[in-house]
Amino acid sequence: MADVTGKSVREGVVLALLSLPVRRIRALRGTSGVASGLQRAQSFLIVATLLYRASHLTVGALAVAQRRSELPLQYAGFAAALGLSVLTYGAALRRGWFDRRHIWADVLVTGCALPLALWAWGGVREPPAIAWAMLLGGSASAVAAISLRRLHALVVIGLLIGAHLIGYHAVGASPAVILGHTNSLVSSAVMTWLFRWYLLRQGRLLDEANARAVAAEAHKARYAERLEHHRALHDTVLATLTTLASGSVDANAPEVRQRCAREAAYLRRLIQQTAEEVHHREIGTALEEAVGSVESLQLRVTAQYHDLPQVPPAVAAALGDAVREALNNVRRHAGTGHAYLTATRDPDARGGAVVTVVDRGPGFDPERCEPGLGLRGSVHGRMAEVGGRATVDTAPGEGVRVELRWPG
Repeated sequence: MADVTGKSVREGVVLALLSLPVRRIRALRGTSGVASGLQRAQSFLIVATLLYRASHLTVGALAVAQRRSELPLQYAGFAAALGLSVLTYGAALRRGWFDRRHIWADVLVTGCALPLALWAWGGVREPPAIAWAMLLGGSASAVAAISLRRLHALVVIGLLIGAHLIGYHAVGASPAVILGHTNSLVSSAVMTWLFRWYLLRQGRLLDEANARAVAAEAHKARYAERLEHHRALHDTVLATLTTLASGSVDANAPEVRQRCAREAAYLRRLIQQTAEEVHHREIGTALEEAVGSVESLQLRVTAQYHDLPQVPPAVAAALGDAVREALNNVRRHAGTGHAYLTATRDPDARGGAVVTVVDRGPGFDPERCEPGLGLRGSVHGRMAEVGGRATVDTAPGEGVRVELRWPG
């Protein structure tokens, strides 16, 4: 019986700690959010020790059922152990950790008083009849080791060892049985304490890693927001100011003045940190806004749309912004004053879109000319962020063709 007890102590703790699913822990905590690493470690320990106690109670139930006619008092002892277990672990599951008062009650009644009561008043006179009550001391010592202060836990282990030595000696157990059971009781407490130390340490490390990850994500989000503002400023305000500075448009024209007013309002919202990105619901709307923006700076655009697909709002916005910058490049560098825009469904990708911007300007040699900020960030960058791609096809004297394709 002592060998069985020791084996159940060691295997029960290990299997329980290694096999408990995280999803079950979250359910027991009654929260839909993600608990911290320390909270999850504590929940893990609660359920692991609960499974450990449940295995001991199962042995006790079988033992009492086999001797129901000989030792009816064992019913009362088993009921007391079961009731204290429900109280101790039920409160721990609700509160997130053990109540020390419940632990002391469980130790004193289940671990110390129950075996002696069975021997004194229950007629137990042989080791097999008292073994199930002794077994409960192992789970009692395990919980005490992780929930009480170190000195108190040592006192508990001492009390359990004393009570079980008296109980086993009273029923005439052999020294091997007594030594084996004492070893199991102590090793149960030690191993559970080591598991608690390791899990709480890992929980703290996990919390620290999560905090660093959240800080990194916040920094990344702030950088992405600044980058988006830089792109928007490059594609709108800077493009307008460059055109006005070159003298190629009439600054007093109504279209130019309306564009300047829109961009001044955007700058005002940006300074007040209340600017919000407006995603277009359809590709056509986003493209028409881009065309209207550059036409106000006297670039003529011939646009053709055919069988436009429905795409996510963020994709429509990215296509519109990329087209606006491509048209800005035509106005600044092509020297023709005329661009061609086509948009259609991608026949090679279900639900995909293909948008092209073409000019008949002088073109350039891609191997000698590095793409500027507008082409890198506002065209290639925007398309890559939504899972698309942009390609530029050009050669000296051949004009420029920019193709935007989603998905990429």
